[in-house]
Amino acid sequence: MNTLEELIEGIEPVDREVMEEAWKNWDSLCKPLRGLGWLEEAVVKIAGICRTSCPHPDKRVVLIMGADNGVVEEGVTQTDSSVTIQVLENMGDRLSTACVMSNLANCELIPVNIGCLTDGKHPRIRNMAVRHGTGNIVKGPAMTKEECIRAILTGANLVKEMKEAGYDLVVTGEMGIGNTTTSSACAAVLFDQDVEYVTGRGAGLSSEGLDRKIRAIKKAIQVNNPDPKDAVDVISKVGGLDIAGMVGCYLGAAHEHMPILIDGFISAVSAYLAGMLCPAAKEYMLATHCSTEPAAHLVLERLGMEAPLHAGMHLGEGTGAIMGLSLIDQGLNAYYHIATWDGAHVEAYEHQV
Repeated sequence: MNTLEELIEGIEPVDREVMEEAWKNWDSLCKPLRGLGWLEEAVVKIAGICRTSCPHPDKRVVLIMGADNGVVEEGVTQTDSSVTIQVLENMGDRLSTACVMSNLANCELIPVNIGCLTDGKHPRIRNMAVRHGTGNIVKGPAMTKEECIRAILTGANLVKEMKEAGYDLVVTGEMGIGNTTTSSACAAVLFDQDVEYVTGRGAGLSSEGLDRKIRAIKKAIQVNNPDPKDAVDVISKVGGLDIAGMVGCYLGAAHEHMPILIDGFISAVSAYLAGMLCPAAKEYMLATHCSTEPAAHLVLERLGMEAPLHAGMHLGEGTGAIMGLSLIDQGLNAYYHIATWDGAHVEAYEHQV
């Protein structure tokens, strides 16, 4: 895709007739109707996305959007920005938490440098930086609107490439020191919430550090005055390149008819922003877990989604969404292997009014 307009115009709703077929398939199985709850809903949604009542999203990819954030200079993080690219290098060596979890979930993990301060050296890192780090949002915008749109298109085109390579499902993830600050700033603006309410300790801030973080976000919103009704304006002024890249992944997955899993707070904020740009894109998203970041539940609520996992996770890197894949796999396993009412010689349940 060459333009944001072209990308959005190419997004179609999911196939609801196929979804009805999938529900009928579930109801033909020997178990209490809708007894598997979210597992059944997820399979039906994936069927509608893939345009078949027998979906097999077997080839999965985790796309990690890595970027640095200029606001780190305000002392809003426990570590410095050098950690961002180092973690991407570790992902290249298959050493990170997300990589270990991806192995068990049968996923390929691809670290993407969409805005780190330096390019990655490992051959597995995709160096696609729109710019090397964002501006300090306390002093001015994170990036230009043009850079924001380029980052969105970068994410979308990467998903298109994954589709062409045979992948069936996308897991979103991010890596960027300072990105709970930018995502909290976006959430405060988008949902008209007090900064204190939407801001947490990220990767382990002290109380003093949390106070600095809150002050920095307040100042950034005051300085930049982002328009809460304009997704690109919000991202470019108080967001980050990892957020923009994930927005592109969501739009790209919808364009390519691929299920895409939402990870935690940062990923969910990105999902909401993608939904602002194209409401139909939300039909391709599946929530997986609710992060312990303070506003995580709020973002999912505004997305109109409920996450099945509440496991106290807040690591990022797509780890919660990778965990969610295990539930989806159990749903698909049940969908294809539970006996039918006839096969099990049991009288079928009927839906009660």
